[in-house]
Amino acid sequence: MTPRQIHAARYVTPLREGGSLPAVIEGDDDGLYVLKFRGAGQGAKALVAEWIAGSLARACGLPVPEIVFVELDADLARTEPDPEIQDLIRSSAGLNLALDYLPGAINFDPVAEQIDGTLASQIVWLDAFVSNVDRTARNPNLMVWHNRLYLIDHGAALYFHHAWNGRDVDPTKPFPLIRDHVLLSSADRLAAIDAAMAERLTPAVIEDIVAAVPDTWLQGPDAFADAATQRAAYNDYLVRRLAAPRAFVQGAIDARA
Repeated sequence: MTPRQIHAARYVTPLREGGSLPAVIEGDDDGLYVLKFRGAGQGAKALVAEWIAGSLARACGLPVPEIVFVELDADLARTEPDPEIQDLIRSSAGLNLALDYLPGAINFDPVAEQIDGTLASQIVWLDAFVSNVDRTARNPNLMVWHNRLYLIDHGAALYFHHAWNGRDVDPTKPFPLIRDHVLLSSADRLAAIDAAMAERLTPAVIEDIVAAVPDTWLQGPDAFADAATQRAAYNDYLVRRLAAPRAFVQGAIDARA
């Protein structure tokens, strides 16, 4: 899976409701995108999670805006009056990640909006699979655009990878924090959709997604020899997590009960 790559042509506006200060930018293809900065608080690991979890969701047929890689030039900071934004742009020079901007989209309201049980189950299944801690009632990270639900912001998924060596995380364990998922009460078809969801994520699909993670996002103090070793660890974790019986599915069913 090879994402499109664009260049950031113009910084439009910050999205200050996001903890990592993402921004709307204009690409050199004249499109608008929500840019996630490599130099933000969680660093490149958040971009790795954003790419892997978002791409897995798309491979499962779930609605996620297009994900693109964005080349950011440090010179873009010269036109910004805010010193915080200047520093963020300069520290993120190079390859970053963005999602297609959905103009006019509104935040999902779990009280006012009704959601189909199958779709809710698919989203809960995916978030339990990738250990996404950030799809709660407080922060659903779901948008409604043209009467369709979209999944955004997967940078908090795979949270364990902020301190791991590829060996000390057990992929067969359930995900206890699924109990806080905003859609758990509507996810009444988890057992029914389990096999079909897993079948979409073949080892080849997973390998293709992980292979696209840029080397520059896999550098740092982690206990890995090189980027290839780190990719192999992600690949191994995800493939083993999908092996039946999937404890993360039963964990979500038990949490719902």
